[in-house]
Amino acid sequence: MNLRIHDSDGDGRRDAAAALQSSAALRLDAVLPAGRHRARGLYIHVPFCFHKCHYCDFYSFVDREGRSGEYLARLADDVSWTLGRVEGEIDTVFIGGGTPTLLTAAELAELTAQVRRFPLARGAEWTVEANPETIDLEKARVLADAGVNRVSVGAQSFDPRHLKTLERWHDPANVARAAGFLREAGIVNFNLDLIFGIPGQTLDEWRADLARALEIGPEHLSCYGLTYEQNTAMTKRLERGEFEPCDDGVEAEMYEATRETLASAGFSQYEVSNYARSGRECRHNLVYWRNEPWWALGPSASGSIAGHRFKVVPRLGDWLARGGGGVAPPAGLSAPVTDHEPPDERRNTSEAIMLGLRLSEGIAAELERRAVELEPARAGVIARAIADGLLQRDEANARLRFTARGMMLANETLERLM
Repeated sequence: MNLRIHDSDGDGRRDAAAALQSSAALRLDAVLPAGRHRARGLYIHVPFCFHKCHYCDFYSFVDREGRSGEYLARLADDVSWTLGRVEGEIDTVFIGGGTPTLLTAAELAELTAQVRRFPLARGAEWTVEANPETIDLEKARVLADAGVNRVSVGAQSFDPRHLKTLERWHDPANVARAAGFLREAGIVNFNLDLIFGIPGQTLDEWRADLARALEIGPEHLSCYGLTYEQNTAMTKRLERGEFEPCDDGVEAEMYEATRETLASAGFSQYEVSNYARSGRECRHNLVYWRNEPWWALGPSASGSIAGHRFKVVPRLGDWLARGGGGVAPPAGLSAPVTDHEPPDERRNTSEAIMLGLRLSEGIAAELERRAVELEPARAGVIARAIADGLLQRDEANARLRFTARGMMLANETLERLM
């Protein structure tokens, strides 16, 4: 059924980088136009984890060489380089991974100090991803004191059996414990990530997970159907026949149960997999879904500036050495990138459709018109989806958006539109 594109609350990341093409190694200063550039968002990738979860295909690893200090030093270099090219204020910050809260409290303080060098807008949203086992009161206070006002906690499930299937190593009770530390430190706006469609999971077990999550009192919930990404341990286990995937019909029931349960609890669905209380939508993810520009720092981070898409080299060693084969690089070099796409209206329009239609608000009629001009075959796809009850026109607001049923089958419709 494949209801999910994002792995986590910060997961606009995969959608936004999906169209990048591999290319020879470049440096960021050779990719972006000279001068300063406006961007609403800033994403920083921290690649370190204490364990690689079997379903995860983001760049992360267990750091057995103790390179967090080197990482922070190189990140400071990248911040300095980027600050010379930033114009205006940054409205959203997202620190993802990996597990940013695997860093020590002192390292977190150093990391957040680097973010504070940027011109942050008054009332900026600042999110940090966290694992329940790596949040304590000291770290929560470090984040709050720095200005972090939103944390995304990876709960995934409250059933130990399903956590084991995912190779997710945390005690379910520690999700509420972590939330308590965040509240005590003054961070009341937090998200919980949950996964459904886990092999062997029943509808009642998923309902129980939703109930446990709501008891903790998050402001935002990201609920993803399990996706078997290429080259992950989870996919390899599936191919070896170690388990059967969740039945599509059961997964559809889980998706409907999510919508009904969270609506009853006061959450609005504003994106295919994301639900929030009023005013608590993730502003950073909206930057991705509305196809707005953002800076990206850290190994494997994907960004979009002045119409240029890029991905920082996805290997810590190469990123530390600036691509210099392990030789200590001179100061002032920009980050090496492995993927770059220059501005292109056809690609940009396709991405705007793919990302925008995932939102409950849909896309503007003007974007639909231009998309059909560039690819006339889209008119037939849209007409068929409307006839099938998957898309609908909001004439009052001049927008095209998915119906409730269309949200469930979003990926299939988007593939045809692309």
